[in-house]
Amino acid sequence: MSTQRPLRVSQSIKRELSDIIKRDLEDSRIAGIVSITDVECAPDCRSARIFISVFGGSEEQENTLQALTDHTGFIRGEICRRLQLRFAPELHFKLDDSLERGARVSELINKISRGDV
Repeated sequence: MSTQRPLRVSQSIKRELSDIIKRDLEDSRIAGIVSITDVECAPDCRSARIFISVFGGSEEQENTLQALTDHTGFIRGEICRRLQLRFAPELHFKLDDSLERGARVSELINKISRGDV
């Protein structure tokens, strides 16, 4: 098995999942701006951890995560069909708060540079 395959599959899943969320999922719980920050595929491509970032409050984040988890079967089928994979990977959604932490650090740096701290 090629060592590049999991990386290629991860990138393809990220691209297709963005399209699926934007166009095919109609769930009122998916609120705000949803970004897929990273996809980590297992070496055998049978499972993938999907890191998402949701711009909004903690309730919106939890609701969006729950909605994606509830639609996992549909998403797996779409990804398998679109990427023509033999096996649909098991998907595990995780919240990624690195963008929020980066924004807080940036805000603190700006306060320090202005002398507010």
